Amino acid sequence: MSTRSPPRSVDVAVLGAGTAGLAAYHAALATGARVLLVEHGARGTMCARVGCMPSKLLIAAADVAHGAKSAAPFGIRCAYEVDGSAVMERVRRERDRFVDSVVTRIDSIPAEQRLAGRARFVSPGLLDVDGDGFAAPTRVEARAVVIATGSSPSVPSLFDAVRDRAAVSDDVFEWTTLPESVAVFGSGAIGLELGQALHRLGVRVHVFGRGGTVGPLTDPVVRAAAELALRSEMTLDAAAEVRAVRREGDGISVDFASDGHARVERFALALLATGRQPNLAGLDLENAGVALDAHGVPLFDPATMQCGSSAVFIAGDASHALPVLHEAANEGTMAGENAARYPDVLARARRSHLQIIFCDPQMALVGTSYEDLSRAGETVIGEVRFEHEGRSIIMGRKGGVARLYAELASGRFLGAEMVGPRVEHLGHLLAWAHQQALTVDPMLAMPFYHPTMEESLRTALRDVREQRRKAGRDAR
Repeated sequence: MSTRSPPRSVDVAVLGAGTAGLAAYHAALATGARVLLVEHGARGTMCARVGCMPSKLLIAAADVAHGAKSAAPFGIRCAYEVDGSAVMERVRRERDRFVDSVVTRIDSIPAEQRLAGRARFVSPGLLDVDGDGFAAPTRVEARAVVIATGSSPSVPSLFDAVRDRAAVSDDVFEWTTLPESVAVFGSGAIGLELGQALHRLGVRVHVFGRGGTVGPLTDPVVRAAAELALRSEMTLDAAAEVRAVRREGDGISVDFASDGHARVERFALALLATGRQPNLAGLDLENAGVALDAHGVPLFDPATMQCGSSAVFIAGDASHALPVLHEAANEGTMAGENAARYPDVLARARRSHLQIIFCDPQMALVGTSYEDLSRAGETVIGEVRFEHEGRSIIMGRKGGVARLYAELASGRFLGAEMVGPRVEHLGHLLAWAHQQALTVDPMLAMPFYHPTMEESLRTALRDVREQRRKAGRDAR
């Protein structure tokens, strides 16, 4: 019969060794605190294993194929063939390099500061970490705990009957070749990125959305432009009514209504891009002394990442708030620093919101969204249509629109939503301007090189200035 070893006493226990957890570990360690990093599950960050990096590898291959296919307007004729096995072999090979790099960094952490196993709360500040199932759990006494356990794909019950023919986004990067056809469920960021990439690589794709969702866009003008651009290339039902998904032969059938017409289509596989849920099951949060929301996620202060007034902090996808890597790293740093300082936590201003979707055309959101403008007071909106911009015409990339929001009275830049070519770069520039709380006039005083996509921002900013001038004149 195994006996429990003496408890391990630390200042900060970090649960999870992903992006947020590693940031929390290093931030807490930098204060001089005694830190223990508890690992569980697949090693390497979600970004490296099943998120940012492998998805961009797949998109990069798709972009090469699309470039060859769409070269004719430039007077170039291309013959090409997609080797699905070779495409996926490169995705897996390069993905493994990214993962190995992360694992090497984790393994460089001193062994006494790492513990492999699943943690659960016994009481506030007291954890049991289950190892390989044979030894007794390791008891950990921690002055503060950071929950950074990440998230996992959510699978609705609608797909119970076809689970053996369904993949979640995590599964795609283990494929050894490309399927003949895929029904993609979900028109958010993951569904659009993977759906379009597979389409461009020769897979027959139908993206089924819900409620008109097109990525994270909330501005109806930008959302309509994005939907128009994507539908011109692939089959996208942003507001489809999916009635049933059934197993049929060695594939699936989808019973749905689109534009008021009932249809049934058959596919080899279903790809479920139906959202992600925090990995909180099994933590026994009822013993942690924290309040939970209706979904069982700890309530926390986004300026400190502290859960109530407790010694528990949360960061990254586990918080179910901002599931992007740079936010996870930022939150992890905040949580780690404050866990080490507890109870003297410090509030920190959050970085400006920036979200980029790597479909084509790209999407970007900066600062305040259109949906949240009503909370910002009286505002004006400036616009640029990329079809009229010189660089877009040169590249043969004429679709899309950017809408910039500013405070009417002061001219302070509030945010933007956009869809268009290379807007990842425009998004960064605008995020920097937003974080500096710039107004329109100093933004217009910046240099704009000709001809670049960045030059289009000047057009939108001039429109903002004109809308403010008109509003002032009308007020008189």
